[in-house]
Amino acid sequence: MPTLLLLPGDGIGPEVTAQAERLARRVLPELVIETRPFGGTSYDTIGTPLSEETLALALASDAVLMGAVGGPQWSGVPRASRPEAGLLALRSAMGVYANLRPALCFPALADASTLKREVVEGLDLMIVRELTGGVYFGQPRGVETLPDGQKRGVDTQVYTTLEIERVSRVAFALAEGRRNKVTSCEKSNVMETGQLWREVVTALHRREFPGVTLEHMLADNAAMQLVKNPRQFDVILTDNLFGDILSDEAAQLTGSLGMLPSAALGAPGSPGLYEPIHGSAPDIAGRGVANPLAAILSFAMALQWSLGQPDLAGRVTRAVDAALADGARTRDLGGTLGTAEMTDAVLAHL
Repeated sequence: MPTLLLLPGDGIGPEVTAQAERLARRVLPELVIETRPFGGTSYDTIGTPLSEETLALALASDAVLMGAVGGPQWSGVPRASRPEAGLLALRSAMGVYANLRPALCFPALADASTLKREVVEGLDLMIVRELTGGVYFGQPRGVETLPDGQKRGVDTQVYTTLEIERVSRVAFALAEGRRNKVTSCEKSNVMETGQLWREVVTALHRREFPGVTLEHMLADNAAMQLVKNPRQFDVILTDNLFGDILSDEAAQLTGSLGMLPSAALGAPGSPGLYEPIHGSAPDIAGRGVANPLAAILSFAMALQWSLGQPDLAGRVTRAVDAALADGARTRDLGGTLGTAEMTDAVLAHL
């Protein structure tokens, strides 16, 4: 039987993942679901954001669905024990190097974006972000005190040919099933890793994917183009740091961060990690008003990529579309529905 590990996390994480679990049990009753604490909640309970038992369960599951982690109450915790450290450790241990972040503007939400309808209507792009390398993992890193008493912070951006090639293959393969275009974003004009990124992507394209259109774009220009003409993009390929930034920007084009799911994939046959890209939103946690759609759509991605149920994934996405078309809205979308009520609206259209 297929297995799913649920890591509710912190803030609104438990609220939105609970609704995703409701839907999961409806559409795939045979799915075996286990739940474990993760992030700040886990630190408060057992002194670590990611226990060895939780990690072992994640590696043994078919898919992992998590909520957001972190919050101001853990700002004083040693960096190695913070909720975000647990997330980075989980990604690294699972080897999920390719982060898929779709930005899809549902027709009913074309007016919910801060951009004009004619700019975002019909938007359907995919950001493929390298997830286990780059500046978030590079060594050396840290803060040191200099002889004159000043402090210096160091983060190291590092990429190898292998790391760039494997995530690029994911992007090119995705593009072949979409509109056949990849835009690779880096800063080759000022960064050595950016120059290597451009060289490796170009060589791989020529060698293995000559039928896909490839364009290179500097990451800062990509940020501008996303708000100027986002529909020019099909698949955006980029590194860990720029992918983190560009995917949040793309998310806002759709109307709300509460709408955007993500998938993190590794080697074929290994478990995938799925999560909404919004934060833990401690200011609204516990009020039952968070938008559950990003978590629900993250589960739909799990059905697609890890649980072998692409037809069910399509059903879930269409149910979300239908609920929005009927006027169902949470507060971030200008409506009045609570977290559970929004899920009720989706379930009614399955």
